[in-house]
Amino acid sequence: MTITTWYLETTDPAELRPGREPEGAVTLVRAEVPSPELSRFLYTTVGGDYQWIDRARWSTDEWRARVADPNVETWVLYDRGTPAGYAELESQPGGEVEVVYFGLLPGFLGRGLGGHMLTEALRRAWDLGARRPDREATRRVWLHTCSLDGDHALDNYRARGLRLYRETTEEQPVAEGVGG
Repeated sequence: MTITTWYLETTDPAELRPGREPEGAVTLVRAEVPSPELSRFLYTTVGGDYQWIDRARWSTDEWRARVADPNVETWVLYDRGTPAGYAELESQPGGEVEVVYFGLLPGFLGRGLGGHMLTEALRRAWDLGARRPDREATRRVWLHTCSLDGDHALDNYRARGLRLYRETTEEQPVAEGVGG
């Protein structure tokens, strides 16, 4: 299978083009208590249809180490109290923040929540240095997405002001027993 990966970035918070505000009580909340079970649930539920496999075989200890890493923040989108999606941010050297994972749970797709959640996740990435004085001020926010991700992922990233800086194409075997 041929997979294209797009790498996108933003280097100025003023480049953010906010998504539309959703209807109802929708909030993005940081999961401040490290929970390997919550992170595993979000990862497998959001990524199940997109062949997210890099963490599929992680042990509870590996998940625990990831969520306890002081450079990692998990942000959960709630729609009227129900988890609807999440973003994992990782603070990196040089004032960079990577949006490592981002996505909605299947039952919340197609409702316009993705643009709002990405807007809020990018705001959290940009203010990470101000919220966490032990971190450098954010100078760059970046992420990557690929042709296995949701149909609207790349468009959402571009619509929020992220710009393409690299594209790769490679052949990969189809993962067995993965996906929805």
